[in-house]
Amino acid sequence: MSIPQPSGFFIKGVLNGAPHTLVIGPFGFLFGVVATEAGLSVFEALSFSVLVVAGAAQLTALELMQDNTPTVIVILSSLALNLRMALYSASLTPHLGTARFWQRMAAAYTMVDQSYATSILQYENNPQMSVPQKLAFFFGVATPVIPIWYALTFLGALVGQSVPAEIPLDFATSLTFIALLAPLLRTVPHILAALASVIAGLLFHAMPYNLGIMLAGVIGMSVGAWSEQRGIGKRR
Repeated sequence: MSIPQPSGFFIKGVLNGAPHTLVIGPFGFLFGVVATEAGLSVFEALSFSVLVVAGAAQLTALELMQDNTPTVIVILSSLALNLRMALYSASLTPHLGTARFWQRMAAAYTMVDQSYATSILQYENNPQMSVPQKLAFFFGVATPVIPIWYALTFLGALVGQSVPAEIPLDFATSLTFIALLAPLLRTVPHILAALASVIAGLLFHAMPYNLGIMLAGVIGMSVGAWSEQRGIGKRR
């Protein structure tokens, strides 16, 4: 029985990542438009996307900057929104932790919600995969996603304020995270964590500087960890 080559997993990753471009594209376009409306040049908007590669954090930072929020708060809010990346890293370590340093660096840069969510499901459903196969699949997922993010950010920044206000581009943000979250709600602790963060987000949405988002994230993670520790939802 022949062992599947990493190239096959790369192609499979590309095919699995391609559908994400349907929401990543409008999301990137939205950021480009918002960035130029906030006063950034096309080069600055594109550089922002290339360096940060985190749509929700980028939009939050722009919003806070427009409100003349202190720089420290802007940075802390963006970091808080991206704390999930630390959890993603911890989750991927058992799968990719033995890869070469440069491979792990490349994976860290290309680790976005789409590449993580799609890959972790693949790994858990196929525990026999080798590290080269897992890396190939991971980079395959990122291959269609990240260039589209760059390209649509650039296009949105070029178009800028000429986009009619009645075009509801902001739907892409919510749609992106709904599409990613739904397949991951596989256990009771996952569902409880999501539910707790949603409730907390609604309760604390009026807090200044988007601090309610940070608080909701902490509450959601705490509820999830507590429920897992107590074994809630596990069969006896």
